[in-house]
Amino acid sequence: MKQGDGIRALVINTGVANAGTGQDGLNHAFAVCSALANQLGVKPQHILPFSTGVIMEPLPVQRIVDGLPKALSARAENHWSLASQAIMTTDTLPKATSRQIQLEGRTVTITGMSKGAGMIRPNMATMLGFLATDAAIDSTLMHSLAHELAEASFNRITIDGDTSTNDSFVVIATGKAGNAMVTDWQNPAAAMLKQALIDVATWLAQAIVRDGEGATKFITVRVEGGRDSAECRQVAYAIAHSPLVKTAFFASDPNLGRILAAVGYAGIADLDQACIDLYLDDVHVATRGGRHPDYREEDGQRTMKQDEITVRVLLGRGQAHDQVWTCDLSHEYVTINADYRS
Repeated sequence: MKQGDGIRALVINTGVANAGTGQDGLNHAFAVCSALANQLGVKPQHILPFSTGVIMEPLPVQRIVDGLPKALSARAENHWSLASQAIMTTDTLPKATSRQIQLEGRTVTITGMSKGAGMIRPNMATMLGFLATDAAIDSTLMHSLAHELAEASFNRITIDGDTSTNDSFVVIATGKAGNAMVTDWQNPAAAMLKQALIDVATWLAQAIVRDGEGATKFITVRVEGGRDSAECRQVAYAIAHSPLVKTAFFASDPNLGRILAAVGYAGIADLDQACIDLYLDDVHVATRGGRHPDYREEDGQRTMKQDEITVRVLLGRGQAHDQVWTCDLSHEYVTINADYRS
C-alpha cells in the first residue's frame, strides 16, 4: 500500500467473534470489508474489520451488510457514545471519553472508546480499544506510540486472568487540528500530547476493570522496590490473577496471607521474604515478611469494604516499581459466564 493510501474506515461487529471459523471466517470478513468499501468508494484493503463475541460461530455477513447503509447515514462527529454502546457484549455500560488540550495555540481533541468486561488480562484479550486524535503526528511514530499507549494502559489491566481470541487497540491521528507536525516526543508540547493520549487510554482501560463481569471493587496492585519493572509486574500479576485473593476482596475478608502467598509463588528468584512489606491503602499489614505488630483485623476489614483499594507491596530489593489494575471475583462473575450463550 503506497504512502497516503491507508485505512479509511473501521467496521466493528459484536455478538460473534468470527474466530475459530477457518477459511470461511476469513472469507466472511473480506465480504464485509468489500461491501463497506463499495459503499465508500474505496478498496477492501482500506477497511479494517473487528469482531467480538462468541467464538466458533459463523459471522452473520448478510445481517451486517444490510446494516451498513443505516450505519453510514448515522455518521456524525458526536456519535462516539452511540458507537461505544453498539460494541458492548457483557459490558453493563458504554466506555467512551473525550478531552481537549491546547497545543501551541491549537485546540487538539482526543477521543476514544473501549469494550470489554471479561476474559481480560495483559496482552489485552476479548477487548477492543479505539483512540483518535486530530493532532498531526508523523506516521513513523504511530507504531511505537500505539505500543507505548497499550503498555501504559490496556496491558496493565486484568479481570479474570483469562484471554480470548479477539483483541485490538487502534490509534488514529488525522492531523486536522493544524498543529505543527510532531516528529519526536522531546519538546514540551509533544510530551504534553503524549501524556494526554496516555491519560485517555488509561481511562478507557480502567473503565473496563470498573465494569468487570460481576465486579464490585476496583483494585490497584502496586509493587515497589523491585530490581526492574518486569519483576514488579510479575508479582503484581500473581496477586491480581489469584482467585483466592480476588474472592477475599469480594467478601471484604482480610485474609491477607493470600496476598503474601501470591508474592511468594510469583517466581521471583532469590526473593527474601524478610524484606517484604505489605500495605492496604495506608494500613501497614505486614513487615519483614510477617504481621505488622500494630496491624488490627478491623483496620484490614475497613479498608477491604471500600469500593476502591490499593494493594502496595514493597519487595526491598531495588528501586523499580510498576502497577496493574484489577477487580474482585464475585458470584455474579460465575453466573454471567455460566450463562454466557443462554
